[in-house]
Amino acid sequence: MSLAESASVIDGAFQDIPIIDLSRATSPDVNERKGLAYQIRDACMNVGFFYVKNHGIPSEYIVNILEVNKEYFKLPTEEKLKLNHKTVANFKGYTPLLDANIEPGNRGDLHEAFQIGWEELEAKAHDEKRANDGAMAGANVWPERPEGYREGVLKYYHAAVAVGKILFPLFALSLDLPERYFDDKTKNSAAIMNTLHYPPQTGPADDRIVGIGAHTDFECFTILWQQPGIQALQVLNSQKQWIEAPPIDGTLVINLGDQFARWTNDIFKSTVHRAVNRNGVDRYSIPLFFGTDYDVNIEPIASCVSAERPARYGPVSAGEYVNQRLKEMYY
Repeated sequence: MSLAESASVIDGAFQDIPIIDLSRATSPDVNERKGLAYQIRDACMNVGFFYVKNHGIPSEYIVNILEVNKEYFKLPTEEKLKLNHKTVANFKGYTPLLDANIEPGNRGDLHEAFQIGWEELEAKAHDEKRANDGAMAGANVWPERPEGYREGVLKYYHAAVAVGKILFPLFALSLDLPERYFDDKTKNSAAIMNTLHYPPQTGPADDRIVGIGAHTDFECFTILWQQPGIQALQVLNSQKQWIEAPPIDGTLVINLGDQFARWTNDIFKSTVHRAVNRNGVDRYSIPLFFGTDYDVNIEPIASCVSAERPARYGPVSAGEYVNQRLKEMYY
């Protein structure tokens, strides 16, 4: 059965989110890699979300980025606003509470964030990896405090990017494509990362202000670290039920974004999700939105198109698509 035919029998009424072990992701045995890719295919077609364990990010990097961000978000608002993302090229920098509103009809998203893009740990005046960013060009900005913020954030960032680089060949195999299919499209992969602080959510459960409203992500996929012990992430199934995606120690959450949905002609699901922090405590999370090079055109892959499932999307450059979606979110 082809991918397009398989997609026609998926109902999306999942009740939980699978856990996938990445320990054999780079096995020399191609059959092991294919077996892992087929697990990913099943998760992508049925859920659009999965957890990964044995992902390779050192625990000390996670501890460090959490600590520096706890310190950063405690700074006075006026100090954080010096790097307001609306005064910096392409949304880098600080996003204050309620500044974003991702779900139409809501009154704002109850979180604050700090956003960065690619940057070498050893800074370069002219980074060739960013030469073709086009619509998303713009250098990172960094706060003066706390000490060690840039280093703590970038060490985690590069470790998370490495997870993304491991996943792309597995996605290719899961789509019955050559394993290196995405290599020439991800030489300088777009990787936008937010560090997020969600204050405790108060008020009625149906209030139109939540941590982040119902939405899908923009890039190919998201690599999400969640603070242990604090449930907030919810994923919407085809029965319009919100399914909890609790933090699981030692794992990351991977969810597909709209670019992969477009590339796969909606065979892989970009699933609606939200975050509601009703735990009475501050919550922190770190999503890294991983995509292709910004100058790559995204259009349905041939294996995902058939007479019964014609192409649902025209071509669009990755950079232009992300830029437009961010403008819709903030303006």
